Amino acid sequence: MRQLLVVTVLVVLSGFHAAAQRQSGVAVTGTVTDQTGAVLPSVQIELRRANTQLLSTTTGESGQFQFPSIAPGRYDLVASLDGFRTTTIPVTVGSRPPAAIRITMPLASITQEITVASGIADVRADATSNVDSSTVDDQALRNLPIFNDDVIGTMSRFLDSTAIGTNGVMLIVNGVEVNSLTLPASAIQQIKINQDPYAPEFRQPGRGRIEIVTKPASQRYSGTGSLIFRDASFDARDAFAVVKPPEQRRIFDGFLGGPLGRSENTAFTLSVMRDSEDTQAVVLGTDASGLVQANVANPFRKGYVSGTLTHQQGKANTILLSESYDGESQRNQGVGGTTLPSAGLYWHSTELDTVYNHITVFRPTLLHQIRILIGNEYETWESNNAAPRIVVLDAFTGGGAQSDRSRTEHHLQLTDVLTWTSGRHTMKAGFQIPDLSRRRFDDNTNMAGTFYFSSLADYSAGRPYSFIQQAGNGHVVFLEKVFGGFAQDEIRVRPDMTVVLGLRYDWQNYFHDNNNVSPRASIAFAPTGSGRTVIRAGGGLFYDRSGPGPIQDLLKYDGSRLLRFVVTDPGYPLAFSPVGSVVVEPPSIVRLAPGVEIPFSLQYSVSVERQLRKSTSTSITYTGTRGFDQFRSRDINAPLPPLYVSRPDPVFGVIREIESAGRARSNSLQFTLKGQLAPRSTGSIQYTLSKAMNDTSGVNWQPPNSYDLSLEYARADFDQRHRFDFIGTFNQGSWVNLGVALALYSGRPYSITTGHDDFDTGTANARPAGVARNSAEGPGYADLDLRWSKELLLRGGQTSGPGMTIGVDAFNVLNRVNYSRYVGTLTSPFFGQAISSQPARRVQLSLRFRF
Repeated sequence: MRQLLVVTVLVVLSGFHAAAQRQSGVAVTGTVTDQTGAVLPSVQIELRRANTQLLSTTTGESGQFQFPSIAPGRYDLVASLDGFRTTTIPVTVGSRPPAAIRITMPLASITQEITVASGIADVRADATSNVDSSTVDDQALRNLPIFNDDVIGTMSRFLDSTAIGTNGVMLIVNGVEVNSLTLPASAIQQIKINQDPYAPEFRQPGRGRIEIVTKPASQRYSGTGSLIFRDASFDARDAFAVVKPPEQRRIFDGFLGGPLGRSENTAFTLSVMRDSEDTQAVVLGTDASGLVQANVANPFRKGYVSGTLTHQQGKANTILLSESYDGESQRNQGVGGTTLPSAGLYWHSTELDTVYNHITVFRPTLLHQIRILIGNEYETWESNNAAPRIVVLDAFTGGGAQSDRSRTEHHLQLTDVLTWTSGRHTMKAGFQIPDLSRRRFDDNTNMAGTFYFSSLADYSAGRPYSFIQQAGNGHVVFLEKVFGGFAQDEIRVRPDMTVVLGLRYDWQNYFHDNNNVSPRASIAFAPTGSGRTVIRAGGGLFYDRSGPGPIQDLLKYDGSRLLRFVVTDPGYPLAFSPVGSVVVEPPSIVRLAPGVEIPFSLQYSVSVERQLRKSTSTSITYTGTRGFDQFRSRDINAPLPPLYVSRPDPVFGVIREIESAGRARSNSLQFTLKGQLAPRSTGSIQYTLSKAMNDTSGVNWQPPNSYDLSLEYARADFDQRHRFDFIGTFNQGSWVNLGVALALYSGRPYSITTGHDDFDTGTANARPAGVARNSAEGPGYADLDLRWSKELLLRGGQTSGPGMTIGVDAFNVLNRVNYSRYVGTLTSPFFGQAISSQPARRVQLSLRFRF
């Protein structure tokens, strides 16, 4: 640690010598954005006087430009980029540097495709150009190894689990928050993670959200079509499979854009995808007859189509309207590991979305945008078998799945944002309805019941420790309402210092917690005259959301609607005897704890960034997070100690109370190197040293002993001390175009459990005496992925003409066995062993056409 501090000080001090080398004149700096507020890289910026060009430059990855030494006078800044209207801004330069200039470029009459350069890594003293952010553009997506076109999976390695809320990663597509990403990779223009981590516009920190910008319409007809193919004959055998299963995957996606007919003001885009995966799950379990090891087919199908119309109404208004359909299905879902084929499911999902986006440029310094999403989702789960479910802890799960259910959701989302630039201030304010939805759930799970056994011996003897069954009406309909509002002011105090002050408010129904105000602030300061070193600091509060799951449970399990019975030490195969039509067992209920609040976290960070050369930068970032009022559940009607025999309230069984009493703490130190790492080679390297502690695993988690939580504060489920990630491209010639992704992680923790219901709650999650939660550690993870591609031009060597790209991707090239689950149940025949692993080496072939 002492050496690290010395290196940090030397990096900061190394730039001070440049102060004596300042040239005459003052610096003119600025940022270029589109009408949505997204930064625009690769914009040509010209400094003119009397229509004569004096200097020119291009914006970097963060959309920024700089002219370092300009004599006093009056000038014009001219910004130009294909697909956008050329914009001219007058600027007066005096003896002191002017405030940073923000140029908003309206769309041209019909938008062209934006070309984003991924190899530039500028260091700038503003809020949105932090070096530890991760940005991947369309070109990088074509060159990197991406398994099954899953760009979210590829980019998720740069997320931070401590910044992810109860409902998972925050996904934002063209400024609209969505529940899942359904569009194909061919429609994506840019992906950003951790840009401006404390922006009050978003409810989650930068490393808890993924921002996606799709390809706009084009002034000319253009398109792409790609085919991805995998076959098991090219792959290595799974470590737990007896024989290599016959698997195959075929993905086709296409994108087409251009003017609508002969219109000069209306254009369209069309995206389609068809995904067919014939894969097999590997089962490894032990039942009464012995070892069960088999491959089970679980085919997956997906169809997607979307279309967008872009209309330019005069010079000030741009209207975008898009429609999309996504349908997915899978058989034998859930099968694998110790889960046998009989306990599988058939899953089907359909999603229909309509998005309306209206952008108005009142003047170059005043922008208004309104976005509306109307969505409909339908999802069903059907069990392969209607028999009661049999669970022998970490030995096998058989019988039926007992998971029949469905959901129907109708969503309305609204975002209204106003951006105003005045002098040194760029102000942004708006309100959001992230979700106003009518949700319907039909829960028919566990109608035949589930028997739980501690061991194979107990199963053979017919001695289950618990039986859980549901009866009654599982149909619930409710409205979920979520609201957010924000305001921020980005102040360019001087050319080498930017301060951002912001405030956000969040609210949701069913939780009577109305004071969720989140102040946030950040500062970026370049202490040297060269501007090659930037120091950043920031902090803020971030409020979570419960999501629909807890609300659904509160309404279903009210003691009268859907009755849930938890029977300890039941009979087998008949768990209990009904008297007439009335079951002699008290029902279980779910309720909110008195005074329950929405969880929130405090995140703060400080970093030092250094531009090593024109296109290469590095940074060191410390981030601390403190979680307060974290969600967890507790059975407040659990049998009382020390005998744990009878429940305090005999009218009910389990009384699961959702409370906000958990706490969390994490610290991390991250090293980042990005940009041009070698001639004709670009990439991003990140190493993170971290520690995360908490006393809850989420809103549905319950401690083994509801009366003693002294051993629950321990390593978080996602805690990993060391994480190393590298993605990069190497273009050393026409036949040497390589993409690389390398991940090296240390192990995550897991808990040791006795396998018995020691507290008579119906759940066998008790740990041995004195053993803390997550006291054991699983194996580390190492994965190397490679992609080779070759572009073939089809028209006389013109780089802008039609072309074809062939590619070969290899995943887990070294064929390392990355064990994914270690068994911590003492009664399991697999105790201390892994029962599954990440896939072995796989090879993927791709063919892509463009015109």
